[in-house]
Amino acid sequence: MAALICGSLAFDTIMTFEGRFAEQILPDQLHILNVSFLVPSLRRDFGGCAGNIAYSLKLLGGEALPMATLGTDGAEYLQRLSALGISDQFVKQVDGTYTAQAMIMTDRDNNQITAFHPGAMMQAHVTRITADPRIRLGIISPDGRDAMLEHAAQFVAAGIPFVFDPGQGLPMFNGAELSQFIEQATWVTVNDYEGKMLCDRTGLSLSDISRKVQGLVVTLGAEGVDVWVAGECIRVAPAQPAAVVDPTGCGDAWRGALLFGLEQGWSLVRCAELGNRVGALKIAQRGPQNYTLDFSPAEYA
Repeated sequence: MAALICGSLAFDTIMTFEGRFAEQILPDQLHILNVSFLVPSLRRDFGGCAGNIAYSLKLLGGEALPMATLGTDGAEYLQRLSALGISDQFVKQVDGTYTAQAMIMTDRDNNQITAFHPGAMMQAHVTRITADPRIRLGIISPDGRDAMLEHAAQFVAAGIPFVFDPGQGLPMFNGAELSQFIEQATWVTVNDYEGKMLCDRTGLSLSDISRKVQGLVVTLGAEGVDVWVAGECIRVAPAQPAAVVDPTGCGDAWRGALLFGLEQGWSLVRCAELGNRVGALKIAQRGPQNYTLDFSPAEYA
């Protein structure tokens, strides 16, 4: 059975700043901010939430169906998907646009500053979800605003349970819209910062949200994961990485593991344990789609 992954396909330009942003940005001068960062390390990778999640899910042995839009420069990404054995059935190229581009700068403390050009992603609503016996579940990750709203409604109409993963797209929505997403979703996943924003905008606590869905997951980076079910929280300890090299795509790697576990019918705690393991592998490698497994997912079955 397959997981439909709604989100972006993007080219990531990843730069490393060897200092600390906090030492270069003066808090009392933000009104006249004018800074430049020397970035001796630069690389270009395949990225985007849908692509990164699909990579993780495929690596674990699941069937990933990314639903996304590429620009006229997207042929290289289509070749990438084909080489990985990932279907491009639900990937559409949009004429007259560039593929989404993320320019990501990381400092020595793994803080990140990102500039994102959405490009073809803003037309992602042209793709539509319909009932399909192959598709067991789905996820809505950051995408065009209209696409996220419409795909949530289409998942519901098709009777497909889905994960609401707003990520960096969360600020696009007001409290009423976010509350509607929660009502439609089967599971919700956010990081700790996004979790605070979600609560502020909806007026709901994490406990409240968890009672409206089958489960809420809050990723905490190096501190692990909080799994909320029916108002109760369980802290899942992190997996220790061999090295901390690049955090880009760690959350997406985690979400691929979440989908894999949900496909298997696992508890959210077991899914989180697998996600933490995959996230630890990802952070030890540069780029969001360059890590490999050093274990069998069957260990978590």
